[in-house]
Amino acid sequence: MHYEDNPDHDHLFLFLDHTVFSYYQHKLEDGFPKNISEVFPGIPDHLDAAVECPKPECDEDSVIFLKGNKIYQYHVATKAVNEKEFSSMPNCTAAFRFMEHYYCFHGHMFSKFDPTTGDVHGRYPKEARDYFTRCSKFSEESDHVERERCSRVHLDAITSDNAGNMYAFRGHHFISKDEGNDTLKADTIENAFKELHSEVDAVFSYEDHLYMIKDDQVFLYKVGEPHTHLDGYPKPVKEELGIEGPIDAAFVCEDHHIAHLIKGQKIYSVELKASPRVASNERTISLFKKVDAAMCDSKGVKVFVGNHFYHFESTMVFVAGRALPEQHRVSLELFGCDH
Repeated sequence: MHYEDNPDHDHLFLFLDHTVFSYYQHKLEDGFPKNISEVFPGIPDHLDAAVECPKPECDEDSVIFLKGNKIYQYHVATKAVNEKEFSSMPNCTAAFRFMEHYYCFHGHMFSKFDPTTGDVHGRYPKEARDYFTRCSKFSEESDHVERERCSRVHLDAITSDNAGNMYAFRGHHFISKDEGNDTLKADTIENAFKELHSEVDAVFSYEDHLYMIKDDQVFLYKVGEPHTHLDGYPKPVKEELGIEGPIDAAFVCEDHHIAHLIKGQKIYSVELKASPRVASNERTISLFKKVDAAMCDSKGVKVFVGNHFYHFESTMVFVAGRALPEQHRVSLELFGCDH
């Protein structure tokens, strides 16, 4: 906090759960840690990010605290708090001020925002590894297919459509592979599925449609070039599939009308021809605490955890399994990347 007329000038504050630590010249001050409410009254616990905002960039010398889609502007002199909702800005996992500009980080992406309105101007979000750490293969000119298929980052969702074309989603990008020629393509989710923007939780294919689940909403797209977003969507997961969102993973096997939804260590079955649809047949998955993605094809069920996947002969074998089958690397076995 760099406000010269404030007693906490040049102090560094670290936040952990409901507590705050105050350091001066790299030494923890006496009496700390303290409750956040004691040092910054009116500010909630379990914060996502915080950044100082001096005047005239803010009306008064302030600290901006971020939690979810809300911000709390704390006036240092008066200790007054203004609560706002920045709907146009993604939820931040970190924030900082640099050269009178304000940056919100979310995953490995970032956005530049106005500290008084929360408005994000320009083409954001952008890839932090293009601007802040200069990782190889992460520049604007890099080959996105090479970057995405050879990354060791886990998948968010994966499916294949009735024609056998595969779609694998991660962060703001996805890779598609055509069954006919085995060609890999990479694109942004924003470009191909603009209503979703990014970060899909689960996806499955049924009757030439992609059911894409994000948080507690289902987006429905007709398969094709380009993919067509159906009117009336998104709809709540509860309304469309009979279960509360969010969902960790989902898949439908060939020639079946059952969607299998994975949530934590539970898996549910949904009869897609039923109306209304109801999630039933709850079972416990013993092999994994959390599944990142899953898909079904003619060879069985692939279950993705981290940067590996496991192949099961059927849904029943997967659910009832007591021992893990052979582990496969996503980048090598699925995308043919050998490094």
